[in-house]
This record gives sequence, structure tokens and C-alpha cells, in this order.
Amino acid sequence: MKKKKISKWKPYVNNRYTLTFVGFLVWMTFFDRNDFILQHSYRQKLKALRTERDYFEKEIEKNKTTITELFTNSKNLERYARERYFMKKDNEDVFVFVDQDNKMLWQEKAE
Repeated sequence: MKKKKISKWKPYVNNRYTLTFVGFLVWMTFFDRNDFILQHSYRQKLKALRTERDYFEKEIEKNKTTITELFTNSKNLERYARERYFMKKDNEDVFVFVDQDNKMLWQEKAE
């Protein structure tokens, strides 16, 4: 029974092209500088970097629109300074509230 199984595969095992192909696969999988495992990790890193690039491109567009709004209207600039940097007028008090997640919630109260 075992002889039949061995003799069945013998032409493929003795074929130099099959041996070359198997050797090539082993070499490319484990020993080559650019092996398949390394290529997979590079693809994963590339995917993460592209996702990060897309995020930053969206943030850049958002910041560009904010900058154009700030420089075109002085009321927007004043509102931005009050919200971001808690600036106030002389007759005002600024109260800063922090929620449980330590995020700032702000509210201005005029005197």
C-alpha cells in the first residue's frame, strides 16, 4: 500500500522543475530579504499610513477653512479667542466647567 503512494508521487518528486519551484517557495517564504512575511507586514504598515494620511488631509482642510473664517471676519476671530483661549472683556467673568472625562465645557457669563 505504501509503495503505491510513494510511486504515485515519485515522478513529481524527481522532476527538477518541481524541486526548483519548491525550493524557490521555501527561499521566498523564509530566507529572502524581501520574504512574504515581511511583504505582508509592509502592506499592513502602508495601509495604516494611508489611513493616517487621509485623516491629516481632512484635518488640514478643516484648519484651512477655520483660518479663512478667522481672517475674513473679526467677530469670528474674537469668538475663536474667547472659546479657545478663554479671553474675556473687562466686565466679564469666564467660568470653565470640566466634565467627568476631563473635557472642558465652557460658558461665559456677563456681569
